[in-house]
Amino acid sequence: MSQQEWPLWEVFIRSKKGLNHKHVGSLRAPDAQLAVENARDVYTRRSEGISIWVVLSNNIVASDPSESPELFEPADDKVYRHPTFYDVPDGISHM
Repeated sequence: MSQQEWPLWEVFIRSKKGLNHKHVGSLRAPDAQLAVENARDVYTRRSEGISIWVVLSNNIVASDPSESPELFEPADDKVYRHPTFYDVPDGISHM
């Protein structure tokens, strides 16, 4: 199997100080295990990550940016989903 035939993987890294995974790039690998190992070598050279996710690119489904008004507009009508009127106590850093 040549490298041109390898599937494309999207790489997400969780940093030591972060709470979520962030997309950092893409790579090609023959399977998930090698994709994780290659992602570690390419995207965490300075030990900045604590967790790696790899996802086959063709498994990702995304919304169409041109349809964002129809997709996100209904949420604006539900004020209870936007906790802007709550007081956040001191000492709460991740909310």
